[in-house]
Amino acid sequence: MKQSLIPEYINNLSPYKSGKPIEELAREKNLTKITKLASNENPLGPSPLAIKEMTNALWDVHRYPDMNAYELKTQLCELYNLDIKNVVVGNGSEGIMGYIARAFIQPGDEVLTAENTFIGFHILAKCSGSKIIMTKRTSDYRYDVNALINKISDKTKIIYIANPDNPTGTYIKESEFNRLMSHVPKHTIVILDEAYFEYGQFFEWDYPDSMNYKFDNVITLRTFSKAYGISGIRVGYGFAHEHFIQALHKVKLPFEPSLIAQKGAIGAIKDYPHLERSLTTNAKGMRKLVQYLEENGFSPIKSVTNFLTIPLKSEIEADYLYEELLNTGVIIRPLKANNMPSYIRISIGSRGEMQHLYESFDNILPKFKTKFGNL
Repeated sequence: MKQSLIPEYINNLSPYKSGKPIEELAREKNLTKITKLASNENPLGPSPLAIKEMTNALWDVHRYPDMNAYELKTQLCELYNLDIKNVVVGNGSEGIMGYIARAFIQPGDEVLTAENTFIGFHILAKCSGSKIIMTKRTSDYRYDVNALINKISDKTKIIYIANPDNPTGTYIKESEFNRLMSHVPKHTIVILDEAYFEYGQFFEWDYPDSMNYKFDNVITLRTFSKAYGISGIRVGYGFAHEHFIQALHKVKLPFEPSLIAQKGAIGAIKDYPHLERSLTTNAKGMRKLVQYLEENGFSPIKSVTNFLTIPLKSEIEADYLYEELLNTGVIIRPLKANNMPSYIRISIGSRGEMQHLYESFDNILPKFKTKFGNL
């Protein structure tokens, strides 16, 4: 195929890269003990009720799923006190981001966001031929609301905010969001990507719940991939004004999410004790990881999610830690794709997984400090 047949903005894209798969590392290093702390997954796994719902649904996989996902939407409406006309579901929150790009963004539109935020949305926006406008972060790695306000223009079609953010783990408060919205014109759509909502609400009393917002041009996205522990079946959901939801349903592929995904999400919603255990386990693991890193000279960014991002002095140091941990069977996430080459990100795992991480760090750090000096 001639290159000219592919739009320039597609040729210039770099594909999204996930965390290194366990199977790939096992092949490369011939390792049997591997701990993956790269993709912010729930180490407790799925709810038993979710597994039961999915298992029972296997007998019906010769049937197409409910295209309207009525049962799942009804469960979400009961959970959040919403009307079904304000809900959309899809293949993860990224799937719904794809619907948004397809429905609302045209070539030449501007998409406004911050540097170093979730790379997946950047790719989707660029696929539509839009121009990405990025603002600098504050000194504590948060969205700079004043900078966003100053960059809003007549061409701003979308403002994207991940709250809490990935990969920084920081968040913006309701007062900050309200101040931003007071400057957002009606023709601009604001996406609130709340993939880590459950963690943020558990960690901080002032973490905002966007269900309390009353803005017609805001689309809230959430997912079952993180706190609910069913990332492998890809199911997410969004809340918005009815006219936005109608537009998204026009462009989404039929029969998304799958039958298994819909049933798994229904089971996950019903099992609140499993969600509570997941959040409690994460909080304990977070406290211990922060303490370990600080005692060893690191300065992790304060996070309200299930991961920590750690600044290092150079890209060389970040690469060294990443590769040395791989050699011990521990997979973390380098952040070059987020234009943060001197940073690494570590997810909170199970007790055994975290012990593997600590033992690996204990062996690596003396060599690290000999090579690079103290942190």
